[in-house]
Amino acid sequence: MSDLNYLSKIEIDQTNLPFVSPEIEQERKVAIFDLLEENSFKIEKRGNKSPPEGPYQLFVGDQNGRVVFKLCTEEGTEFTEFHLSLTPLKQTIKAYFKICDLYFDAVKQHSRARIETIDMARRGVHDEGAALLQERLEGKVTMDKATSRRLFTLVCVLQAQR
Repeated sequence: MSDLNYLSKIEIDQTNLPFVSPEIEQERKVAIFDLLEENSFKIEKRGNKSPPEGPYQLFVGDQNGRVVFKLCTEEGTEFTEFHLSLTPLKQTIKAYFKICDLYFDAVKQHSRARIETIDMARRGVHDEGAALLQERLEGKVTMDKATSRRLFTLVCVLQAQR
């Protein structure tokens, strides 16, 4: 992938979204920080139309129960958007929230071994969600596993706010 195939700015559209817990807000901040530190995000050619050269700005939002990824050039000119149905991801998102709740509770009151066991399960569910997200965006975007994991976190954050 070219050195220009990356995200340089990421924003979540929080219009009309309710308050979230401090833990969910922290997950969002960490995911965005980590994404901006390192990501691989290649926009695929659609038909005979090539995407503009990166880096890209990404705006993630929720519209009628679908995740919307709006992409802009580095200068801020919107050039495409993808709408993603959450139906194939709903079970994984639900499982991810349950395991995260267990993890947050374990950190407060359980042994290190219990925390590590729960964290391993949490990473497994997170990997599953990241793989599903890559599959759902196939033909539109190519990204590495780390980028997909962090974007899955942002998709989950949007669902936490619903």
